Amino acid sequence: MNKFFATLQAFIAAMKSIHPALPWAVSFGLLCTFPFLAQNQYQVFLMNLISIMIILVVGLNIIKGFAGQVTVGHIGLYAVGAYSSAVLAVNFGFPFLLALPASILITMLAGVIVGIPSFRLEGAYLALATLGFAESVRIYASVTDYLGSTSGFGGIPSPVIFGFNFNRYAEYYYLVMPIALLAIYISFAILKSSTGRAFVAIREDTIAAAAAGVNVKRYKLIAFVLGAAYAGCAGSLFAHMSPGYIHPNNFTVIEMVTLLLMVVLGGLGNIWGGIIGAIVVTIIFDLTREWYYYQLLMFGSVIVGTVMFMPKGIGGIIDRYLISKRFVASREKSRNISAEVAE
Repeated sequence: MNKFFATLQAFIAAMKSIHPALPWAVSFGLLCTFPFLAQNQYQVFLMNLISIMIILVVGLNIIKGFAGQVTVGHIGLYAVGAYSSAVLAVNFGFPFLLALPASILITMLAGVIVGIPSFRLEGAYLALATLGFAESVRIYASVTDYLGSTSGFGGIPSPVIFGFNFNRYAEYYYLVMPIALLAIYISFAILKSSTGRAFVAIREDTIAAAAAGVNVKRYKLIAFVLGAAYAGCAGSLFAHMSPGYIHPNNFTVIEMVTLLLMVVLGGLGNIWGGIIGAIVVTIIFDLTREWYYYQLLMFGSVIVGTVMFMPKGIGGIIDRYLISKRFVASREKSRNISAEVAE
């Protein structure tokens, strides 16, 4: 395993030395082959769902991992994006290329509403406020006939772009996968920017960040708005995926706990860890569907166990390994230099 990680790290470094975008291009090429490796359409559907979950988790990581805001209402923003895109497409005849950005904008406005309580609330109090928002959205959708009520909202058209209909899972994969890859790239860009550094400063110490000149309220709100944009994008993609049907039960507390598990298991603030968490948990969630009534207990227990015994998640383990490798390499280099000087 150590040799594999070392080889992979060297390979990525070699590609970056040629061009910074080359690793992304190679990743895209490899991901394009996945539908051909699937044994049936359901496996391709699962790939699409994983891509959507990756977008959702990356957005939640901006709020919770980067900026350190305790939110459990991200599933509500996901629902806002899904229902907004569905209503615009079915009731107003919006094509997908208009419904997607419009639903993102609507969800960003909802993100402002969710982010305002963060000005005065922290910790469990903020979590309860955001949980109330998520449950309010779900309950409102389940009692509103315009949104399909308890029967769900159906008849959502599949995306048609330049005359090509993405109405099958294999075709839809080539729409949702590039968007997920772009979402990951943007999240890395945000983290490396001055905005990302402000988020990290707020996460580490709000008072110290404010004393250093960081506008805490502004950046907290920006974090929620950016996370909402990701949630709106994921919700729209989920709504338009075949069979074009959404239901309030797609946005329950169990889905929220599952989403939190993806972030916690992957590692808070670790983008690649969150992606790994999204892949692993989505597959496990699918395999344990027949134990639906026990999923909340199982996933909640895993979250507690992860926090207790693996607080930095999978991403933290990978980072520690890479850091230790660099430390060992640096120490060996220092020893060699000392030996040469002594000679």
